[in-house]
Amino acid sequence: MRSLKFKNNKLFYLDQTKLPGKELWRNCATIKSGWKAIKNLKVRGAPLIGVFAAYCICIHLDKLSKKKNVFLRQLKQSLKYLESARPTAVNLFWALDRLGKVSLQSRQKEVKQIKKNIVKEAKLIHQQDIITCKHIADYGVNLVKKNETILTHCNTGFLASSGQGTALGIIFKTKKQGKNPTVYIDETRPLLQGARLTAWELNKKKIKSFLITDNSAAFLMQNKQIDKILVGADRITASGDTANKIGTYNLAILAKYHNIPFYVAAPLSTFDLSLKKGSDIVIEKRGQKEVKKVLGQALICPKETKAANFAFDVTPSKLIKAIVTDKGVIYPPYEKNIKKLIK
Repeated sequence: MRSLKFKNNKLFYLDQTKLPGKELWRNCATIKSGWKAIKNLKVRGAPLIGVFAAYCICIHLDKLSKKKNVFLRQLKQSLKYLESARPTAVNLFWALDRLGKVSLQSRQKEVKQIKKNIVKEAKLIHQQDIITCKHIADYGVNLVKKNETILTHCNTGFLASSGQGTALGIIFKTKKQGKNPTVYIDETRPLLQGARLTAWELNKKKIKSFLITDNSAAFLMQNKQIDKILVGADRITASGDTANKIGTYNLAILAKYHNIPFYVAAPLSTFDLSLKKGSDIVIEKRGQKEVKKVLGQALICPKETKAANFAFDVTPSKLIKAIVTDKGVIYPPYEKNIKKLIK
């Protein structure tokens, strides 16, 4: 499965807000519509929004000036504009920064060539994401034993990346190897990425799974029905503190109490070594409507009720058993071993 397509300078994406009811592909024709697609979670998942944003720049290049100095200035503004769509997932900034560096390295060339170099880099980011997912699965599959039951949160599969995914990519690999996993899926309030997206992906892959309410996780752990927890990440600091979908921190605390291994799966592009600890991470706050209404429709509280909507939380590294990356599995002490792997 793929969740975006780029061909002949045209960009198409699978609108994730319509799943699981409808598989709707949309044409992203402008940088503004790309920004909205990211902001409104039509395109989501840390690795995927990086790839998608890079392609948004590609379709926008012909709208920039042909005069080199003006072109470079407008390009820089366009990169900043896309960065403003969402603040927490570092892959967005990482991918756009790569395009910015390519433009600077090519600034002595003609505008036409600079454009070609940018498109080439965007395609490289896309291909590398596919390979990265494969490597994460290759390393992570060794952490899962036969017939284990895994709890996961939010969505980390082919809807969240260009490849097979991060945490879910590992689960898909265990299925291929005949390890027969069973997956419990947190619904992931308020936008139900677990219920709508992860359940959809696991059904596609014919993996045995059960959807649960988010507040059922402790009960399952208490009754020894969970063998391990696998989640993704949106930003990981130099100390290993990890930002992920809101509710992840809850699971990590519960896992620690019940002596259940808690694993994070993410590409190296998700690491932000400029940040030392989790409290340095900017946490995205979203609109009240997402909490007060179910998927923007049925109101579930008095109309005048105010809501706080935090999109992410931070799990301290001391609660994480290991971090599975595309270059290997990182174990504590994280600050030392992250540095070793990311040179």
